[in-house]
Amino acid sequence: MSITEAIAEPKPSDADDSDTAEPDNRATDNQERGDRDTEVAQKDPAARKERRVSLSVRSLSLGAIIVSLVVALGVMSWLYVWANRKFDAQAQQARDNQHAEQVALDYAVRAAIMDYKDLGPWKRALVEGTTPELTKKLTDAANAMEQILLPLQWSSSAKPIAAKVRSHDKDVYLVDAFVSVLTKTVQAPEKLQSTATYSVTVDPTNGWKISDVGGIGQVVGDR
Repeated sequence: MSITEAIAEPKPSDADDSDTAEPDNRATDNQERGDRDTEVAQKDPAARKERRVSLSVRSLSLGAIIVSLVVALGVMSWLYVWANRKFDAQAQQARDNQHAEQVALDYAVRAAIMDYKDLGPWKRALVEGTTPELTKKLTDAANAMEQILLPLQWSSSAKPIAAKVRSHDKDVYLVDAFVSVLTKTVQAPEKLQSTATYSVTVDPTNGWKISDVGGIGQVVGDR
């Protein structure tokens, strides 16, 4: 036997095994890759769903905050408007009270000033700014009082003291007006000081006219 013949030739089966093993490994890798892709594909919808749920909750929370802010702004605006209207109403009421008091006080001063030598100005002042119904009433009262003023030789001057709204009902003001009066008569040649109180009803719905007066008679009656 020669040396050449003694060397064994490689078996074809070894090469075949190597070739067979390589495709098997590739198949395994492909399978694992496919499994991973399948797992990712299965997880991806769940992840997207979770993101959608999270986004929806966030959107709802943001919407709720916006709605709350809008409601709060609306409430604050309403309170501001209401407070302004209330303040305006109170300011207007104060102005109306002051005007009614001034009307009553001016009238009381005019009504307390008289001179027996000429009662015409007093009679005109007595009905100035009064309603037609009250004008007639006061004219009759002045004519009756004239019978007392002339014999007493009555003369008086007056200065305002104060006026205060006693009540405000059905758009009519009842005002108490206080006047300081200096009076001189034949019975009291030296001037006497006194305070006369007039109850004056002022109607703003009728041009702030005076619809009733009380207290005129007491000025003369106390003498």
